[in-house]
Amino acid sequence: MRTKPSIPEHIEDHRDRHWRREGARQVDTAVEAERFVEQVGFTAALTDSRKPGPSLYVAVCGRRDAVMPRNVQKDPEASATWLLKDDIVKRGKVYYGKMARGRTMFLAPRMIPHFHAVWGMKKAEEPRRLSPPAQAILKVLRREWEMATGDLRADSGVTDRAAFTKAIDELQAAMIVVPSEVLYLPKFTYIWTLAVGRFPEGLRQRIKREVAVREIARCFLAGAGLTVPGELARVTGLSRAEAGRGHHALVAEGFATRCAPGTYRLGAPVA
Repeated sequence: MRTKPSIPEHIEDHRDRHWRREGARQVDTAVEAERFVEQVGFTAALTDSRKPGPSLYVAVCGRRDAVMPRNVQKDPEASATWLLKDDIVKRGKVYYGKMARGRTMFLAPRMIPHFHAVWGMKKAEEPRRLSPPAQAILKVLRREWEMATGDLRADSGVTDRAAFTKAIDELQAAMIVVPSEVLYLPKFTYIWTLAVGRFPEGLRQRIKREVAVREIARCFLAGAGLTVPGELARVTGLSRAEAGRGHHALVAEGFATRCAPGTYRLGAPVA
């Protein structure tokens, strides 16, 4: 079995501070959660200490060894994180969606152009790259702008639940559609809207892909202090080769130091 790379304790301390894995800095409110997202640049929503990278759930717990229980409905920390997620989605201050390879993430506004440069899609590419169900859903949303799941399924003709979910995930991964609200009454549903309507500045910027990859790598390394082989790829969905090119660019400008194949640390001493 492949052993998990060990992280030096001073790097774990660095991550504790930057990723809010300390009781004194844990996240309690939507405003604090938005500040956390802005500080880290991008973060998972509901992963725990078994997954690499920052996580809102871990920040709510305020400890580095937080593990999501099997029965999340009865766990106060999981419930608090879920409710915070809903509140953040409704407030619309930071980007939220199911990104590449099914990763549900929050993005700070400053990171939206960089993620879009890697995973976004030009309108001219949509007929070739989007599935017919995704195109049908998108056509309705561009006409209505915002719609609940049930109404969107009916109007788009994508009535099969599994096909609809797959198409919505496809549109989220391309950063075209995002949830704008979560409703529980009279029944549970998401309200879907066009991402460009909420984040027009970030999604209309044009950035070269290699620049975007470098800045995603910079953002992660700043919070992580050190990154081990494959870590950035697992967190973001980048290929390991492209993640490596991002790190190499940081080494070239003196922001990072290569310690070993696939292992990079901040160029300056970790604070």
